[in-house]
Amino acid sequence: MTEFSFACTGVRADRYAAGPTLVFRLRVTASGHTPVHALALRCQIRIEPARRSYAAAEADGLADLFGERSRWGSTLQPVQFAQVSLMVPGFVGATEADLAVPCTYDMDIAATRYLEALADGEVPLLMLFSGTAFTGDRGFQVEPVPWDREAAFRMPVTVWREMVEQHFPGCGWIRLPRDTMDDLLAYRSRHALPSWEATVQALLDMDGADPPAHDPLRALTATTGRTDP
Repeated sequence: MTEFSFACTGVRADRYAAGPTLVFRLRVTASGHTPVHALALRCQIRIEPARRSYAAAEADGLADLFGERSRWGSTLQPVQFAQVSLMVPGFVGATEADLAVPCTYDMDIAATRYLEALADGEVPLLMLFSGTAFTGDRGFQVEPVPWDREAAFRMPVTVWREMVEQHFPGCGWIRLPRDTMDDLLAYRSRHALPSWEATVQALLDMDGADPPAHDPLRALTATTGRTDP
């Protein structure tokens, strides 16, 4: 039985991808000298927040995920980051391959909120591997990649920020229910506002009068929790 081990040697933001994508460089090692014709891998990536320290501002940004810092002993649990597949071409001994991981800037996703709260330093990741190997000197032999194969990696926060800036320069995102979006679109059209930024700014600039029952500001307030006009 071939023994496989894995290591992550680096990560970069893919500037040519259609959407936000991180590319992790993997090193795969197979024991012995039996050729590996192909390796079908499944990789689950988790954030392990307990494996780093946090500044006061970062702790404030993480309060909605983990609660007050005094509770972190029980609440600082792993956060799912991604689950992807990879087909590694044939090799003997060891090889390297790129693992492309599509990402999101949706702030409703726990991993995104965690990463956005970090000012600098590194993100402690744990990569868990499993899959199927096709090996053999003559013909093919099918071998499992055990579920206990893993690799720890510390991703620089700057790489995440670089990726976000490539696709959403200077922007943030908020997801709203469909009826709220319809109200906002109607408000924008009614007032001939040139952009979504101008639409939201016009609503924020409204003074103290209570909005009508179906005003988009009321729907936006209910969704975001903002109480200021």
